[in-house]
Amino acid sequence: MKTGRRSVLKKMFASAVGLTGLGLAANAKNGFSKEKEAMNVTNFQNAPLFSGCTKFGNLIFVAGKGAHVAPFEIKAHTEIVLKALEDELIKAGSSMEKVLKVNVYLNDIADYQGMNEAYKGHFGNQPPVRTTVAVAKGGVPGDSLVEMDCIAYI
Repeated sequence: MKTGRRSVLKKMFASAVGLTGLGLAANAKNGFSKEKEAMNVTNFQNAPLFSGCTKFGNLIFVAGKGAHVAPFEIKAHTEIVLKALEDELIKAGSSMEKVLKVNVYLNDIADYQGMNEAYKGHFGNQPPVRTTVAVAKGGVPGDSLVEMDCIAYI
């Protein structure tokens, strides 16, 4: 009995692996690259520290953007951050309408409503999924009240 189940499981596994292989082959044929492309690399002490965005296949991963300027008001900072995300997406060949996921990091959860008011409408009629958290002690790096990163497609 166990031998019969094992052979069925082996056949199912082989089939799944075969389909995955076919999918990868089709993606390769359609120009999908498994190579990552780092863009807008920031160097620190003559060594790459992080990228403003990274492309992988048809996906774009945009690094966290903050607003490190006055006025220190959540709606203004949210608008600045969203503009920075949009600029990065456009440079990479995408747009706000193609964003799949956004992470929002608030310095203070009391700013949630103000951030939401400034956030709405920036991603078209089909907004991306979103996670919003208030960061722990120490807050968002720098003087920003909010930081956001995102994942989009080309």
